Amino acid sequence: MKAVDSPDFRVGVVGAGAMGQGIAQVSLTGGMPVVLFDAQEGGAAAGAEKVFGRLDRMVEKGRLAEADVGPTKARLAVAESLEAFADCDVVIEAVFEDLEVKRSLFQQLEAIVRPDCLIATNTSSLPIASIARVCERRDRIAGMHFFNPVPVMKLVEIISGPETNAEAAAILSALGKRMGRVPVEVKDSPGFLVNLGGRAFTTEGLRIQQEGVAAPAQIDAVCRDCGHFRMGPFELMDLTGIDVNYPVSQIVCAEFQHDPRLRTTPHHKLLYEAGRFGRKTAAGHYRYDGSGNMVDPPSPDHEPDAAPAAQMVVAEVNEALVALLSEAGVSILAADDGTAPIVAAPLGEDSTTFAARTDADHRRLVCIDTTADTSKRITVMTAPGADPASRDAVAAALVGTGRKVTAIQDSPGFIAQRIRAMIANLGCEIAQMGLAAPKDIDLALQLGLNYPLGPLEIAEDLGVKETLSIMQHLQAITGDDRYRPSLWLRRRALLGLPIHTAG
Repeated sequence: MKAVDSPDFRVGVVGAGAMGQGIAQVSLTGGMPVVLFDAQEGGAAAGAEKVFGRLDRMVEKGRLAEADVGPTKARLAVAESLEAFADCDVVIEAVFEDLEVKRSLFQQLEAIVRPDCLIATNTSSLPIASIARVCERRDRIAGMHFFNPVPVMKLVEIISGPETNAEAAAILSALGKRMGRVPVEVKDSPGFLVNLGGRAFTTEGLRIQQEGVAAPAQIDAVCRDCGHFRMGPFELMDLTGIDVNYPVSQIVCAEFQHDPRLRTTPHHKLLYEAGRFGRKTAAGHYRYDGSGNMVDPPSPDHEPDAAPAAQMVVAEVNEALVALLSEAGVSILAADDGTAPIVAAPLGEDSTTFAARTDADHRRLVCIDTTADTSKRITVMTAPGADPASRDAVAAALVGTGRKVTAIQDSPGFIAQRIRAMIANLGCEIAQMGLAAPKDIDLALQLGLNYPLGPLEIAEDLGVKETLSIMQHLQAITGDDRYRPSLWLRRRALLGLPIHTAG
């Protein structure tokens, strides 16, 4: 097979929809000749025109030299039949997600392409092994999973099936680089890497909502302001479409034998069944106008109508909490006077468990999350039966520092601790399964989902031992194996090892 960096390395693309167009475009801008085919009459020609339009816009934006646009367009050939792929070095399939359609296509391609031609699928959910099963040369079949929109999203997952040749994976990785993408090599698995790793963010947000801890707007605000996520889980689900993310959640959970860590909630299904898919239907977790803007979004802010507490009792010393109170001008009492609010910064515990363990008066106890960024927003929570006056006096003191406050119901791990620890734990489980190298897990989730940190990096940021503690408290308090710690996380926490330590 010719080298990937050869000027005449030829890429075939089957399917001229949005994904196929994107794959063709990055192949062209990578300097390679491209053959584009679509089963629908006129589909390839229409797809080619859309690619040409985007190339013209790249010239307008200064991303492609005007002198190069003509030769770039000239490298694209529209095919009338699959026989046009006979001289391709790689053929990438980008048709709709139907296993039998893909199997039939791969069998047809095998009868046409050269023996050294690689055949890759852009599937986002179907196992590579299932597609390759009907092929004679399974060693040359692999996944090349791009993300939409392809020219914008830099990640490409290179997925090896059980019989994929190591050389084939290496060639596809090199091809991804020539396309200007960042390749991450992944083993065949339901959801591959990104669609599996991304389950924790949305499903834990849904779980927090289901428990009545907080509303979607509150959860989203905490994720944005405290966790530095570009979007909260509910905003993200509405953007991608509940008609997309609910079925994917169901498929991935079922393929992993209904692992509790991957399950979604009845509310998610209810929105799907009701046809409330998000922005595309003007209603999902939020309501939208015709331009996709939220209509009357609820405020996540708690605006207390109370005087700021001048004195507070700190139940357990926490440096970040003490610093926060000092900035708010609060005097910390040396002993409980039986009147002042009691504040604490529990890790993984809810207010109820903390009060029971420390004998703190739950009526005056206000718990504050200090594990994430508190520069813009602070989360406070109270136990059942708590005095709202104590909560509001504490909240007023925090609001006085220029921060916003989100007040939630009792929850082990607040919001940010739960969501961040769950993301970290699932990333650790992916590392434990050996689906990808630890550093590549972080890279893929950052590039594929725009996470501020990769899952294992989140464990580092929280603290490896602290992440384990959060998960252990969550499992113990809820009694749910959804929160069972990954062995990868547990072993490195107990041994005091960095989270990326292999072995």
